[in-house]
Amino acid sequence: MTSTSESSGGESSGGESSGGRPSIPPDMAFDPSRFGKFMMKHGHTGFIGMQYRDHGDNWVELGLPWREDLVGDPETGVLASGPIISLLDNATSMSVWALRGGFRPQVTLDLRVDYVRAATPGKTIIAWAECYQLKQSMAFVRGIAHDGDIADPVAHAAGIFIQVEADGWARTPAPDTPGASA
Repeated sequence: MTSTSESSGGESSGGESSGGRPSIPPDMAFDPSRFGKFMMKHGHTGFIGMQYRDHGDNWVELGLPWREDLVGDPETGVLASGPIISLLDNATSMSVWALRGGFRPQVTLDLRVDYVRAATPGKTIIAWAECYQLKQSMAFVRGIAHDGDIADPVAHAAGIFIQVEADGWARTPAPDTPGASA
């Protein structure tokens, strides 16, 4: 999760640690639109096709267009639950950084997702998530996934993220770890 700078042509603003993970300056501001546009091109989020949509001071909205290869039941065309859970996890996580105003490494301690109904085949899933309580080491989040009408949700999410210290974020791998420099 390297931040990008449009003026630098997309190069990492934080540099790379010897472990291959980005080193992230502790005072780096968090811009959900820039981060989302970068993140959605890489890794898991890019693979499943997540898209940044909008954000506010403590909330983020992401989208997941319907794709046949993400369908969980070929007979009905309903999306699998995994991509929807991932969408909610990303949206809730980004809402924490939006409220904090900066990136800080965190891990998902708990994310409960309650499905209300099946997603409508062929429709984009939209996740709207907010961080409603931020403590020193924990962030409390909630979100809704819907397919066009937020009043008719596909799923609700509630979760807790644990904030971790950035010092351990870019650890150098042990010498016998693949990718470690000799």
